[in-house]
Amino acid sequence: MKTIYDLNLKQLEEMLAGYGQKPYRAKQLFTWLYRKRAMSFSEMTDLPAALIEKLSAEYAIMPVKELTRQVSKDGTIKFLLQLMDGSSVEAVLMHFHFGDSLCVTSQVGCNMGCTFCASGLLKKQRDLSAGEMVGEVMYVQKQLDEMERRVDNIVIMGTGEPFDNYDNVINFCSIVNSDLGLAIGARHITISTCGIVPKIREFAQGHYQYNLAISLHAPNNELREKIMPIDRAYPLDILMEALRDYSENNHRRLTFEYILLSGVNDSDAHAMQLADLIRGMNAYVNLIPYNEVDENGYRSVNEKKALHFYDVLMKHGVKATLRQKHGDDIDAACGQLRAKHEMGKK
Repeated sequence: MKTIYDLNLKQLEEMLAGYGQKPYRAKQLFTWLYRKRAMSFSEMTDLPAALIEKLSAEYAIMPVKELTRQVSKDGTIKFLLQLMDGSSVEAVLMHFHFGDSLCVTSQVGCNMGCTFCASGLLKKQRDLSAGEMVGEVMYVQKQLDEMERRVDNIVIMGTGEPFDNYDNVINFCSIVNSDLGLAIGARHITISTCGIVPKIREFAQGHYQYNLAISLHAPNNELREKIMPIDRAYPLDILMEALRDYSENNHRRLTFEYILLSGVNDSDAHAMQLADLIRGMNAYVNLIPYNEVDENGYRSVNEKKALHFYDVLMKHGVKATLRQKHGDDIDAACGQLRAKHEMGKK
């Protein structure tokens, strides 16, 4: 059975028109789903009984259920959620001074093969539908409703490569961004990609207001190819050309994500190469403390080393931020809890 969350407002109107319903019914349905958080069609008291019966027969609402959760001492919550086909995915809620941010998964497993990432411990099984991603948000939002809080920001940085599931990710963004839906502002939604250049160019042509983040993690091809196989298909010169075109045509600031790996990409030379790579662009570097994964052997840098790398970038004319570490006392790395769960079943 499909989830009704798969449909954006226009698609709902088209679906309901096929049932002989007027367009305003779609707005009523959207309001019930996202403003009133209805979990069954029978709650939708202003819809015709025949329509409720038809919707109930053809669509589910919530496509996920909780398998387990881990709560960090810093307030980070990692949810392991089960989809309707039995697959499991993670969603991570992080609390910042500016609000609650939810990290959303876009694929069951990942095929990008980044050597430091727990997501790749289990290979990709399939893409998530837009509605399954919406389900991650709605499930967590239901938990926050009890605390009179809301999901303020969405980052599509969980398991999977969002631009390898491009159409569903864009549709997901349109649903959670809708004024009649959760009304999460476009500039509070960030899509992260490891660098699938054709999709970056397609995204640029769409002139979306969503933020674009690039998982860079290395300032030269030799190192990036070793830790991120995507570099073999789209080397840095090709990637950077596409990003400069995107930035110039969309007038949007880029984020370059850079996980600091001890003894791998954290030297002064690496910092200066990184500065040379992006200096002059409307961009900044988000330096990310590494959540260690036993299976791959990489280690995080200490705070002193991270601050030094930050200082080198700033002195060489590149703006940077040093992200606060979250969930260090739980299975915080993307895919880590799911991998432990799936491997434990074998």
